[in-house]
Amino acid sequence: MNRRHVTYLVSRFPVTSETFIVRELDALDRSGEFDLEIRSLFPSPDTAVHEIARRWNERLVRPTLFDAAAGAAWALLTHPLALMTILANVVAGYRRNPALLVRALTTLPLACSHARDLARRAQPCHVHAHYATYPALAAWACHRLVGASYSFTVHAHDLYVDTSMLDRKIAEARYVVTISRYNRTLLERHNPAETPIRVVHAGIGTAAYRYRPRGIPPEGVVRALTVASLQQYKGHAVLLEALAMGGSAVERITLDLIGDGVLRQDLEALVERWGLQGRVRFRGSCSEDVVRAALDAADLFVLPSLVADDGQMEGLPVVLMEALACGVPTVATDLSGIPEIVVDGVTGLLAQPGDAGSLNRALTAMIERGGGAADFTGPGRDLVTREFDLRESIDALTGLLDEYVPARPVQR
Repeated sequence: MNRRHVTYLVSRFPVTSETFIVRELDALDRSGEFDLEIRSLFPSPDTAVHEIARRWNERLVRPTLFDAAAGAAWALLTHPLALMTILANVVAGYRRNPALLVRALTTLPLACSHARDLARRAQPCHVHAHYATYPALAAWACHRLVGASYSFTVHAHDLYVDTSMLDRKIAEARYVVTISRYNRTLLERHNPAETPIRVVHAGIGTAAYRYRPRGIPPEGVVRALTVASLQQYKGHAVLLEALAMGGSAVERITLDLIGDGVLRQDLEALVERWGLQGRVRFRGSCSEDVVRAALDAADLFVLPSLVADDGQMEGLPVVLMEALACGVPTVATDLSGIPEIVVDGVTGLLAQPGDAGSLNRALTAMIERGGGAADFTGPGRDLVTREFDLRESIDALTGLLDEYVPARPVQR
């Protein structure tokens, strides 16, 4: 069998909140159809490495400053017209935002280094980038420099916050993947070239999550769980405010927060200001095994996502797939692709994003259902198994490669 070479290109690796990329790599690797590698542009901000990412981290290719300089020199000497065209397009595409322009220009020498590596290969290589921002920019630059085909997956901030050069990145790609129907509708507005855009969920291995359907305990403490990085668009502050608003049902909640981030001190201050000490526990970053155990123990899962001041918001959070797969009654917000998995009144309950009163009412309604909250768990597990299982996602990704990047005969 002629195995195809596929390079995954990301901004940073490993990132603890992006285990979905590693799961995708692992599953494609197990198929035996591809020779895979992982390349990044910038250093990872995370010191912790999930076990699942360890072997890929050992195989990571990330250019040094010397590599970037050598790559830029190589591009200038061997492909000067292509490099000048790339620079002109980047300056034109990012000129309205100087900060993004600087970062885009910083990306180009790194992309040149990757392109030089790809040019040395005897067999052609397809580049798949995760995120439509700098990874897709680098993949496009590799395409312009050495003719490598490319595709990319669009998630959230790369569509909601920054769409610089998005039309061009889509136009020259073989295909584009995105994680929700909501995203696909937005992307089609940037697709005059009619590049194929397909919805492929960032799935999970549902078999790895023990399904334990449960309702809300009729009395006593309700153990709630939120798993999300401590950033504004995750909505932790609104959740804390909803708890502080009280009510006989909501006052039963104790909350574990798994995840870390820049807002930790601010959120700890809110806990103290609203008298929630003893009810809210910050557990920091945790391994996948610890997250699974926390989901198994929880009575209620809450994800209070909202639109941040800079426009950042969720795409379709993987943790919701995990919660529903485990059979945890779930409350989330009516935002972006979330209603595609937390179907209001069917697989969970939805509140209005950024509205503490609405969230308080949704939490109250779920708790007051008591054992009846278990009615959401069967449809939730069925939906995840049917539409969000990793095997389905990998089959879809493999099908796209088969259709748009067919294998070439080995030259002898």
